[in-house]
Amino acid sequence: MLTLIEKLLFIVAVGVSLYYTWQGVQRMIAIIGRGQGKPDWALARRRLVEALTKTITLKPTWRLRPGATLFHALVAWGFMYYALVNFGDVLQAYLSNFTFLGHGLIGNLYRLGADILSVGVLIGMSALMVRRFILQPAELVAREDIFLHPKVRHGIRRDSAIVGGFILLHVGGRFLGQSFQIAAHGGSDGWQPFASLVAGLWRNWSEPALAVGEHVAFWLALGLILAFLPYFPKSKHIHLFFTPLNFLLKPERRSIGELSALNFENESIEQFGASHLEDLGWEQFMDGYACIMCSRCQEVCPAYNTGKALSPAALEINKRYLFNYDAGNDLAAGKPTEKSLVELLLPEEAVWACTACGACVDICPVGNEPMRDILDIRRGLVLMENEFPSQLQAAFRGMERTANPWNISPAERMKWAEGLDVPTIEENPEPEVLWWVGCAPATDVRAQKTARAFAKILQAAGVSFAVLGQQEQCTGDSARRAGNEYLFYELATGNVEILNEVAPKRIVATCPHCLHTIKNEYPAFGGNYEVVHHSQFIEELLQSGRLKLQPQANDKITLHDPCYLGRHNGVIEAPRFVLEQSGAALTEMPHHGRLSFCCGAGGAQMWKEEEEGSARVNLTRFQEAQQTGADTLAVACPFCLTMMTDASRQAGSEMQVKDIAEIIADTLPEA
Repeated sequence: MLTLIEKLLFIVAVGVSLYYTWQGVQRMIAIIGRGQGKPDWALARRRLVEALTKTITLKPTWRLRPGATLFHALVAWGFMYYALVNFGDVLQAYLSNFTFLGHGLIGNLYRLGADILSVGVLIGMSALMVRRFILQPAELVAREDIFLHPKVRHGIRRDSAIVGGFILLHVGGRFLGQSFQIAAHGGSDGWQPFASLVAGLWRNWSEPALAVGEHVAFWLALGLILAFLPYFPKSKHIHLFFTPLNFLLKPERRSIGELSALNFENESIEQFGASHLEDLGWEQFMDGYACIMCSRCQEVCPAYNTGKALSPAALEINKRYLFNYDAGNDLAAGKPTEKSLVELLLPEEAVWACTACGACVDICPVGNEPMRDILDIRRGLVLMENEFPSQLQAAFRGMERTANPWNISPAERMKWAEGLDVPTIEENPEPEVLWWVGCAPATDVRAQKTARAFAKILQAAGVSFAVLGQQEQCTGDSARRAGNEYLFYELATGNVEILNEVAPKRIVATCPHCLHTIKNEYPAFGGNYEVVHHSQFIEELLQSGRLKLQPQANDKITLHDPCYLGRHNGVIEAPRFVLEQSGAALTEMPHHGRLSFCCGAGGAQMWKEEEEGSARVNLTRFQEAQQTGADTLAVACPFCLTMMTDASRQAGSEMQVKDIAEIIADTLPEA
């Protein structure tokens, strides 16, 4: 029980704390409101159970750093429980002879939970503080050459110290208070074993001393909350609220890589893409507040890991510090920001280093999407300022003039099929599947072998198929991810018009980028189709018995998962099943499935020189493949095929690089 003076002081402290906290909350709301668009609150109702499950289980966090995640989980679960504990402690402090939840089984279990979780928090937070301030692993700190807000490097350490210290003192104070209380009432409570153990230290203390200890512990525990609350909106601890909000309200996507369409027909729109902070979406503003600054996105970024200037973590952290300091007041007041995003968030070199692989989005435990910010900035640079790497001009020109980045005439688009019976849609207007060949397999000499192999597979299985032939043009993936949204718009609308006229039952694509674009991004342009990857279709043919193989005792094979197949579209098991049916002895690289490392060609990198760094992305990935000891590197994407073949040549390796279709075609029974 508190004294009357303490009760009055506590009420005053609560009022003062909430007043200043509300000032910070209002500022945050005003800043987020400057972002483009509005949240769809109907999504929150549909996602409530899923969001609660993710928040409580910390499911997205367990995929990386299991040790650190366990310690974080101990803190998080304890802190969730402490919402109830703090409420109960205030009631007990104000009501005489009151025991929260009583002395029955429920009350006993409540005290047991508080006791165990208090110790868990103290252990977990202590371990995390040791990790942050003593062990200092490299993944927690960006390289010195990474562009960061001037206050970041010192600010993160200070914020971590404040938050960590608050948690240790808050929970530790409450835990000590319980031990004083137990010591004052006999020295033992079977439902609070850890607090009882500590209570033994105070067995010789007088009653007044124990009473003072209990009161000091109360103010340490609950008084610290009131002192911390005004700082809370500016601290990384605010992710406690913004993480579930992200899970509830993040705009619906068919895939992590799906980009929103821009409306070029509305003449009143003057800004395309993002040039300034206020051009970003409201959800991109919220990402800055949700960021826990764990740098997991940085840890999996292929650009960062090969020494490029890009850190997706730095982007989000810079955003938070801009909100807290430089740009926050102007944003909250409705004023425009003067400096551009490449001056405030990340330099142009970093913008163009991104491979759009989606690893940062996929791994983020709080649902942030730094890749989307980068691609929106690219849109702003290309559409508003006509700024982009000069090497992209050739690919843009090819897509504009001949509808493919290789700048090959449409008249030559079927040359790859010479000598094969490959019907066009005019020759077979009602096929079982429409095969979207893709620009690379149709025009690139190496990728043409994939197309010829897949044609043989379809014929061997007796599949009724057709191709668009000269009507087929680039889906626009590279244009869109290079920021040239208008060029993508022209290609997409043209392709959708053709496909809607053909009305295919199903589409099978040999390129994951084509798969992703047609399946996930064409619906925004009126094109809704069932699309599968060729590895998925081969799997179907094998499982149904339509395709027969003569499995061979092949050499050891390792599989490179294309980013736009595994991570963006969740197709992970199909290529593995197909390879196993060929008789391959499959061995996995450390980075595989959704955690696969990029080949380096995505995000339009295929058409430009790689940004300066300490290593090339494709060589880094190929070295990982070599370390498996495999004889063959299997791929399932024409871009990956090119990048890994180039890497093999540069490394002087004897390892073969083959598409899955080539491997399967080699095991077809002889006619």
